[in-house]
Amino acid sequence: MSAPAAATAAAPAPGSSPLFQRRADLVFTVALFATVMLLIMPVPSLMLDGLLAISLGFSLLVLMVVVYVKDPPEFSGFPTILLAFTLFRLALNICTTRLILTEGHAGDVINSFGHFVIQGNYIVGFVVFIILVLINFVVITKGAGRIAEVSARFTLDALPGKQMAIDAELNAGAIDEAAATARRRKVQKEADFYGAMDGASKFVRGEAIAGILITLVNVLGGFAIGVLQMDLSLGESLQRFTLLSIGDGLVSQIPALVVSVAAGVLVTRASENSNLGVQIGRQLTAHPRALRIVGIMLGLFGLLPGMPLIPFAILGGLAWYVGKQLGRGQPDEFTEAEAGTEKPASPGGAAGGGAGAAATASGGAASASPIAEEFRRVIDQDVFAIEVGYGLLSLADAARGGDLLARITGVRKTLARERGVIVPPISVRDNLELETNDYRFLLRGKPVGRGAVQAGRWMAMNVGGSRVALRGTPCREPVFGLEAVWIEDSERKVAELNGYTVVDAASVVITHLSEVLKGSAHHLLGRQDVQTLVDHVKTTHPALVAELLPDLVNLGVIQRVLQNLLREGVPVLALPLILEGVADFAPATKNPDDLSELVRRRLGLYFVGEYETRPGAVRALTLDPRLEQALAQRVHRSPGEVGLALDPLLGRHLLEHLSRGVNTLTEGGGPAVVVVGAEIRLPLRRFLEPSFPRVAVLAYQELPSAVEVENAGIVPLPAHLAAAPAPARAAA
Repeated sequence: MSAPAAATAAAPAPGSSPLFQRRADLVFTVALFATVMLLIMPVPSLMLDGLLAISLGFSLLVLMVVVYVKDPPEFSGFPTILLAFTLFRLALNICTTRLILTEGHAGDVINSFGHFVIQGNYIVGFVVFIILVLINFVVITKGAGRIAEVSARFTLDALPGKQMAIDAELNAGAIDEAAATARRRKVQKEADFYGAMDGASKFVRGEAIAGILITLVNVLGGFAIGVLQMDLSLGESLQRFTLLSIGDGLVSQIPALVVSVAAGVLVTRASENSNLGVQIGRQLTAHPRALRIVGIMLGLFGLLPGMPLIPFAILGGLAWYVGKQLGRGQPDEFTEAEAGTEKPASPGGAAGGGAGAAATASGGAASASPIAEEFRRVIDQDVFAIEVGYGLLSLADAARGGDLLARITGVRKTLARERGVIVPPISVRDNLELETNDYRFLLRGKPVGRGAVQAGRWMAMNVGGSRVALRGTPCREPVFGLEAVWIEDSERKVAELNGYTVVDAASVVITHLSEVLKGSAHHLLGRQDVQTLVDHVKTTHPALVAELLPDLVNLGVIQRVLQNLLREGVPVLALPLILEGVADFAPATKNPDDLSELVRRRLGLYFVGEYETRPGAVRALTLDPRLEQALAQRVHRSPGEVGLALDPLLGRHLLEHLSRGVNTLTEGGGPAVVVVGAEIRLPLRRFLEPSFPRVAVLAYQELPSAVEVENAGIVPLPAHLAAAPAPARAAA
C-alpha cells in the first residue's frame, strides 16, 4: 500500500469522532445524576475506592488542561466543571462519613492515607490537614477569587469600548462582517467566562469550610460511636476514627487543592498563542545573563559558614551552565545597549571591510523601521472623526442597543448616492476631555461641529407651534437651531399627540453629521479620491479620459472643479458629463473657477430642480439690473480667486436687503435662492457665503428653458449709487 493510501486508510471518516465525544452529553448527564444519587445511597468500600481514584485523577486532568490551554476563555466550561466536581467531592465526603460511622472502615484509599501519608499519627495528620485547608482556603482560593473578581469587573467595564472599537473597524472597512462577528463573540465569551469565574471561586471556598466541619463531625461522631456502640476503649476509638477522619479529609482536600491551583492558574494567565509551559519557559529563559548571575549567587550562599556547600554548588553550577548555553548566539544585553548609542565614526570605518559595513547598514535599516512606523502612526490623521463623551458610549455599543455606527455607514452611502462623493471611513472614539453628553466632529483634527445629546432620552422639537409645554430639559437642536426639549420616554406620547417632532439622541447626532458632511464635502475630496473616480469613469468612457488627461488639464484642475461644485451643493454624480464639459472648455481656459461656472450651465437640468417651489418654477430674489451692472464693475479676479471689492455702504446695503428677503423665503418653507447674471454669480456667492452659507445663488443661464423665476423680491440700487453721476459710478 502506498503512503497516501495508507494515510487515507488511517484517517478517520468524516463524522467518526470517538464514542466519548459523540456521547459526551449522555456521559455528563449520567455522571451528574450519579453524583446526586451518591448523596442518598450507601456505597460499598470497593466502589468508594474507585470513586476516590476518579476524583484524584479528574483533578489532575483539569490541571493539565489548564496548563495546555492557550487562551483562558477557551476553557469556558471550567466554572461548570468546578461546580459539578465540588458537588462530586461533597457527595464522596457523605459516602465516606457514612462508612466511617457505620463500619469503622472506609476503603483502602482512606486507610492508606491514614497510615502511610501521616504515618499513623493522628496529631500529625490533623496538623497536615489544617495546613492544607489553610493553603487552599486562605492563599489559593482567596487570591484566585480576588483576581477573578477584578478581571470580571475590568472585563465588563471594557466591554463597551471593545465593542465600539470592533464596530469602528467594521465601519472603517478594516475588517469584514465575519471577522467582526468573531471578535464580538470572543469579547462576549471573555466577559461571560470571567463573570462566571468570579462566582465559581466561591464554590471552592465553601467546600474548604465544609471539609473542616465534616472532619470534626467524623472525629466526634466516630469517637462517640466507638465508645458507646462498638465497646472500644477511649484510646482505640480516638485512634481509629481520628485516623479515618483525617485520612478522609486529606483524600478530599488534595483534589480540592489541585482544582483550586488550576483555577488560580487559569485566571492569572495572560492570553498568548502558546501553552503555559512554553510561555513560562520562554519568559524565564529570555535573559540568560540573569541565570548566570543566579548561579554565582547560589555558589556564594554555599560558601557561607554552616551552609551545605554541595546542594548550593550543584544548583549554582547548573544555573550558570544553562545560562551560558542559552546565551550562545544571542547578543549581550549591555552590548546591545552600547551598540544602540551614537558614536563618532572611526577614521578607518569606511575601509574596514565590506562585511562589517553591510552589517551596519542592515542593522540601521532594521532599527529605523520601528521608529519610522511609530512616527507614521503619530503623524497619520483621520480625515473625519467623531469624538463622544463617556455618557454617549452606549449609542455606539451594539450590545446595549446602540446603532450609531450602522447609521454612520448609512450616511456615507447616502452621501455617495446623492452627491457622488466617496466619504472616507469615519472613526468613532471617546474623549474624556469632553463633557459626559457632548460630541464633536473633527475634519483632519480640526473641530467642524459639536453638540450635546442625552442618551436614553428623546428630543422633542416644536415645529408645529404647539402651546402645550412638555416636562423636560430645554435645549436647541444643533443643526437648525430649533427650540427643543429633552424628554423621558413616558412623555413621548404626549409630545407626538401635540404636534412635536420627536427623535432619539442617535438621530440628532446623525442628522448633524449628515449636514456637516454635506457642508464639508469639498474638503473631503482629495487627489487620490479624484483619481479613483476618474479610473471608474475610464472603464466606461475610455476615449473621454484619454482626451482629457494629461493633454488638456491635470488631475488638480479636475479636483478644483469638483470641489467648486460640491462647495455649493451641486452633485457630481454625472461625472462623465462634467468631464466632457471640462474637455470642451479647457482649450479656452485652464482656470478652475471659470471651468466650474461653464460646467454648471450644462448641469442645471440636474440640480436646479432641488430649488423649485413647484414644478417648473423657482421662487427667488433678484437684483436690480443697475445693481448687477455696478457689482459687475467691482468683480476682482486673481489667478487663484474671484470675489467682489465693495465699499462698506454697498456691502451693508446688499446684506440688509438680502437678509430680509431670505427671511421671507424661509418663513414660507421654501429654499433661499438668489438668481443673478452669470458674470456676477460666483463673486456674489463667495461674498455671501460667510453670512448666508445656506443661500443658493443661481445664474439665469443655468436655469432650464422650462423653468420660470417667480420674483420674491428685488434688491434695489442703493441711494448713494443712484445719486452719483454715471461716469463717477463707472470710475468707481
